[in-house]
Order: sequence, then structure tokens, then C-alpha cells
Amino acid sequence: MGDNFENEERYFKAKKRVEEIKGFYGNLTSYVVVNCVLFVINMVTSPQYLWFFWPLLGWGIGVVFHGIKVFNYMPFLGKDWEERKIKEFMEKEEQTKSSWQ
Repeated sequence: MGDNFENEERYFKAKKRVEEIKGFYGNLTSYVVVNCVLFVINMVTSPQYLWFFWPLLGWGIGVVFHGIKVFNYMPFLGKDWEERKIKEFMEKEEQTKSSWQ
């Protein structure tokens, strides 16, 4: 029974991971499409002032951080860090309970 629970837990973690990756690629696709449209609008309406760079830059920073988070390139505050902190807090909570009993 424990093995089945473990497999189910692994399945849901994998499914969540796939959803995160799909979300990133959706964000990236939107970024490329919308910024291409903004580029065309900019070139047609006011080619003397290249304003399309501002949303390209702002949204691009967001896409980069989204990718860093999804693909675990953060050496700090990543999934491993989260897991270690959760375990640390759970252990502290357990120690606190033990000391009061």
C-alpha cells in the first residue's frame, strides 16, 4: 500500500512539473508573438522612435525569471532550498512539541 502511495505522489509531482514547463512555454510563445506584433505596429506607426523595446525588455525580464524558476537554475530559493526549509521547519516544530511534553 505504501508503494502505491509513493507512486501516486511521484505521479502528481511529475504532472505538476509538466504543467510548470507548459506554462513557461506558453509564456514564451506569447512573449514572442506579442512582441513581434508590437514591433510591426511600431515600425508602421512611428519608426523614428523605437518604443517596442520597452515591453520587450520588461516582459523579457519576467520570462527569464520564469524560466530560471521552472528549470531550477536558482542556486538559492529553488525547489531544493524549499524542500530543505520545509524539513527544517518541520523538525523545529517537532522539537518544540517534544520539549513541551
